[in-house]
Amino acid sequence: MSLLYSDNSCGARDLESGCWAAMASACSVGVKDDSVSVSSGTGNPPSSFTEETQGYDVEFDPPLESKYECPICLMALREAVQTPCGHRFCKGCIVKSIRDAGHKCPVDNEILLENQLFPDNFAKREILSLMVKCPNKGCSMKMELRHLEDHQSQCDFSTVECPQCQGAFQKNHLKEHMTQECPRRQVCCPNCATSMAYEDKELHDQTCPLANVFCEYCNTVLIREQMPNHYDNDCPTAPVPCFYSAFGCPEKMQRNELARHMQEFTQVHMRMMAQSFQNISVTATNPVPFINGLPFEPSLFSPVPHAPYDCNPEVENFRETIQQLEGRLVRQDHQIRELIAKMETQNTHVAELKRTIRNLEGKITEMEAQQCNGIYIWKIENFSGLQKAQEEERPVVMHSPGFYTGKPGYKLCLRLHIQLPNAQRCANFISLFVHTMQGEYDSHLPWPFQGVIRLSILDQSEGPERQNHEEVMEAKPELLAFQRPTVHRNPKGFGYVTFMHLQTLKQRTFVKDDTLLVRCEVLTRLDLNSLRREGFQARSTDGAM
Repeated sequence: MSLLYSDNSCGARDLESGCWAAMASACSVGVKDDSVSVSSGTGNPPSSFTEETQGYDVEFDPPLESKYECPICLMALREAVQTPCGHRFCKGCIVKSIRDAGHKCPVDNEILLENQLFPDNFAKREILSLMVKCPNKGCSMKMELRHLEDHQSQCDFSTVECPQCQGAFQKNHLKEHMTQECPRRQVCCPNCATSMAYEDKELHDQTCPLANVFCEYCNTVLIREQMPNHYDNDCPTAPVPCFYSAFGCPEKMQRNELARHMQEFTQVHMRMMAQSFQNISVTATNPVPFINGLPFEPSLFSPVPHAPYDCNPEVENFRETIQQLEGRLVRQDHQIRELIAKMETQNTHVAELKRTIRNLEGKITEMEAQQCNGIYIWKIENFSGLQKAQEEERPVVMHSPGFYTGKPGYKLCLRLHIQLPNAQRCANFISLFVHTMQGEYDSHLPWPFQGVIRLSILDQSEGPERQNHEEVMEAKPELLAFQRPTVHRNPKGFGYVTFMHLQTLKQRTFVKDDTLLVRCEVLTRLDLNSLRREGFQARSTDGAM
């Protein structure tokens, strides 16, 4: 419905205004207030209605029809009102327009007063029933506009403020941020148990009195509050001045060298003291402070001439003191010589003990080797380091400890060689060989060695379905590798140059915890019949190496 107004008919305008007010009142009777307060879509908390409030800045799904759009703010109508000329506006938008731009409709410039606006509750209900998307980033929920405020108060993707650092974060990430990422989260110093913000911990670590620090001279690890005392009294390599620096000795040395310096320069120090006392006596009328660092002169190394001066009790006391100190130094020199002699004797005893320990360790190793009874498992640790060396074309050759085939029995060892990438016909292969060694029972055994040897790289997978990589070979008595060794370890070995390719290691769990397990089972000539019963056939080896 549209009405025309005459500028020179004020009475008519007043009459019509009254009519419109009556119509607005009639339209609003019995109508349920279905308003909702909705945020602007930026994640800010919803605010209550004011006259300056604009429309609903949210994403509608399906898109908002133009009839529900405010011509002023171009958003969905909030608290929709209608004008006598039939246009709809947000209540806040049209009131602000009338007050700022004058009493006219922004669409057709018809005369419009505030008291001519009446609520359009039909449009209000329609808009509040439209489906909208949650404005929070990451949330895919949809709901009626009237329920948006309740949803945002519970939405896990809504933006909230961290109470520790005042940063803005999504609600579902706030707990993780506060416990793991927030620079103001509380942490505890592991040394002194002081609680502080995470961003302050680095500065605290530099001053913590209970933190472990290294001595800059001897690399001893101490807590920080003990370090000054360590420097002053205990550190063996800290620089210290000579005890006679007050008498003119300019030397500085490590604390552990101070005793030797004192011993070697005893006479020099005595002459320094005498010179110092003589100067005190000669300059009695103009005394020099006692601790005043006299300069060191080469003349101190030559005998001091007896200067004519009058004796007095003070000089006599100094002379007696010097004599006492010289006597004490002589006694200490004798004690030092005795201690050096004792130390040399003790060093001899320590060397003998070390030899005895080495002999015992060798005997224990030999006893352990005799307990193998022909089955030995070689544990090769840090295998990744060996592979890295091979990739860098550095030779990788390892020998296992010795082991016996029985008691009595032959003594053997294994040799593992990882071939280099540029090796011909065997590049990137693991080579495995057996060597005979000089053993305790060699004189009681038949030579050359005869028997069957089973070599395996063990599959360390969990479960029963393990597939070890195995090869079985028979000894060849005519080869030098199986003759009685004339040196500690026979330089000739027998085995496989191409035992296993490095790529095969990745097919099963042959390497676990960076460790490779190599198993060797030896059956001498007396056990060959049992091996044949097991059905093993020996593969042709690559020959003796």
